[in-house]
Amino acid sequence: MNFLSHYYFERDNPDENIVLGVILPDLIKNAQKEINLYPLKEKQLFLGDPIQHSLLKGWERHLEVDRVFHNSDFFKVQTHALKQLILPACENSPVKPFFLAHIGIELVLDHILTVKGIINIHTFYEQLIKSDKKAIELFLKNCGVTDTSIFMKFLDNFITSRYLFSYQKIENISYALNRICMRIWPNPFTETQTEMLTEKLIIYRDALEPEYLDIFKRIERMLPPII
Repeated sequence: MNFLSHYYFERDNPDENIVLGVILPDLIKNAQKEINLYPLKEKQLFLGDPIQHSLLKGWERHLEVDRVFHNSDFFKVQTHALKQLILPACENSPVKPFFLAHIGIELVLDHILTVKGIINIHTFYEQLIKSDKKAIELFLKNCGVTDTSIFMKFLDNFITSRYLFSYQKIENISYALNRICMRIWPNPFTETQTEMLTEKLIIYRDALEPEYLDIFKRIERMLPPII
């Protein structure tokens, strides 16, 4: 799941550091894709500091949500459905349709959550602003990151840009998908292909809307309370 879909499960959580922890794995991958962190293997490093412990709780919640989501029938069925729909947009493109469908589902879910008003993006960013930046640096250092400046600069830009507000428009989901693909393939889509992708995403979104919330409720029922 993507940033706002992960936030859905903590939308009423007053602990801003848990909220940041919930999206921290994806933030790190966006900031420094070569870094792999495994804080849950050494929990004892974070238990002495309540704020770092909150970050760890959020991190653990992120992994659990992704595990349930990616193993669900919903994900398998919807990945196949979107893959078939976007095949014409991927013709003569280096982009793998399954990869695009996987990411596309997650971004479309974020989009629907915003347009339906299920989550409040402003509140999300306000919580990120309140999160303890010194504790984040210590958390990363405990994970083995020696130079935290790259991530901290990325986090600051992520917060100040308010980029996720753009997810309210479906054409920006196509733009985001194109940008993601550009990290792997040069010139993944032509302008015409991007326009076609938007058309396919609109069809997919309209078909998904009546049942999109089911997967969130299903995951919610399976999640243990944060202690």
